[in-house]
Amino acid sequence: MIFAETEQGREFLLLRRIANHGGFWQSVTGSLEERETHPQAAVREVREETGIIAHPEDLIDLQVVNTFEIAPQWRTRYAPGVTHNEEVCFALRVEKREVRIDPSEHDSWTWVDSDMALEMLHWVSSKRALTRLLEMQLA
Repeated sequence: MIFAETEQGREFLLLRRIANHGGFWQSVTGSLEERETHPQAAVREVREETGIIAHPEDLIDLQVVNTFEIAPQWRTRYAPGVTHNEEVCFALRVEKREVRIDPSEHDSWTWVDSDMALEMLHWVSSKRALTRLLEMQLA
């Protein structure tokens, strides 16, 4: 969950998936590549999906791990027999900025407050990660 502290309060970056991948709002997400740790994957996905450069030590571990079934149409992207995925959730504080999205994955992005983010986020797992971030006392 990427967020920025602004004069208006904390704002969260949401990305909208392209229509043929669901057309829903989400945070940055992705999968592990071979020999990659969860923090390394998170940093890579942030760069690929937003153009924001971060480092593993910049991540805030939300202590949230979601396990879910991989939709049948996406299972070909995984090893044979893999039917479930583990989502390890991190947050990343950045300066609010324009982002560069990959048009093959997303068609829009926006910064919103927590109430709007909770309303817009499609996945329960994303809402769970955001709720955890809101509960944390960050310096």
